[in-house]
Amino acid sequence: MARKRVHSKEVKEAVLQKLAMRGVLLDEIAEIVFEMQRPYHVYLTMKMCLDSVLRVLEKRELQHAILVGIELDVLAEKGLISEPLQSILEQDEGLFGCDETLAIGSVLGYGSIAVTTFGHLDKHKIGVIKRLDTKTGSGVHTFLDDMVAAIAASASARIAHKQRDNEEHDEEVENERMDKERSEVNGGAWNI
Repeated sequence: MARKRVHSKEVKEAVLQKLAMRGVLLDEIAEIVFEMQRPYHVYLTMKMCLDSVLRVLEKRELQHAILVGIELDVLAEKGLISEPLQSILEQDEGLFGCDETLAIGSVLGYGSIAVTTFGHLDKHKIGVIKRLDTKTGSGVHTFLDDMVAAIAASASARIAHKQRDNEEHDEEVENERMDKERSEVNGGAWNI
């Protein structure tokens, strides 16, 4: 039996629903992005950060990683994973690196800045990442805290790349303006 192809809009909607069901607000992720990028962008706004979060959530690699990670967390909460993996996920064991590996793989499309930003967020546990990483309560967030860090790292890198593109565009426009002025001066009435 052939299955229908799953449209990317359907996958994005599933990601947004799963994040919301797990108590993760996009505004919380945007706050992390703002904190990471604010020192480099004078005119950065929360709206720009939220827009960047939404844009990176359109990437299939990130969508798929989020869905896989959340699914594993949910299965672990229900006790449906075989031992010893069940206990490892419940405890979010420090030497278990599959959660970070999945997250790092999902940020690679945004370059080394996304990878290093992810490393910073994984180490320092900023904002909602810290809440998810706290091993209290009945929830298992072994993968989710890293996936939220991956979203924030990707959105931060996207802003950094976009800022650089804008700066280069502005330089090109200014150079063209100056070239035009020079040619008018050299070829116009000033030519004696």
